[in-house]
Amino acid sequence: MNIGVLALQGSVKEHIKMITSVNKKIGVVPVRTIDDLASVDGLIIPGGESTTIRRLLDSFDLSTPIRERILAGMPVWGTCAGLILLASHIDGESTYFGLLDVDVKRNAYGRQIDSFVADGDFDGMYMPMVFIRAPMITRVGDGVTVLAEHDGVPVAVRQGNILATAFHPEMTRDSRVHKYFVGMIDSKD
Repeated sequence: MNIGVLALQGSVKEHIKMITSVNKKIGVVPVRTIDDLASVDGLIIPGGESTTIRRLLDSFDLSTPIRERILAGMPVWGTCAGLILLASHIDGESTYFGLLDVDVKRNAYGRQIDSFVADGDFDGMYMPMVFIRAPMITRVGDGVTVLAEHDGVPVAVRQGNILATAFHPEMTRDSRVHKYFVGMIDSKD
């Protein structure tokens, strides 16, 4: 199994480290090209700056191939900025991939200085959740399962082969969300 981490901007190294800690036999591919993308069974779109990631995806001609792979069933996980890129509606902005039936509001939890850690339940697992300029999920579509909430607001969701978190599991020592994503890829085979 090879898991890709979109390696254009954001928390790339942190995700690579977490996937490696889950299982040393899993190949981790920093995805920067179409060939890199073709070699992976699942893709993580990391947190970072969503506008910058959008521009880089366009510059590297990765937008359409990633979209096509997701539509063909490749598991994908968007954290923070990745959630924004996957959302079907972004408050005040145009959508990018638009494949996850949720509405989001960028930076809804405040600026960088307002970052915080909260403990919460992710699909029955109690864990720390790191929020850094996090987007807020303001609407969840009918086919979307809420996996975690913070103060009654969804912060982790799944729709088929798409997983998204408003928080950053890669910024903790808890690898259970990464294990969950590996399980999504395993169950696809």
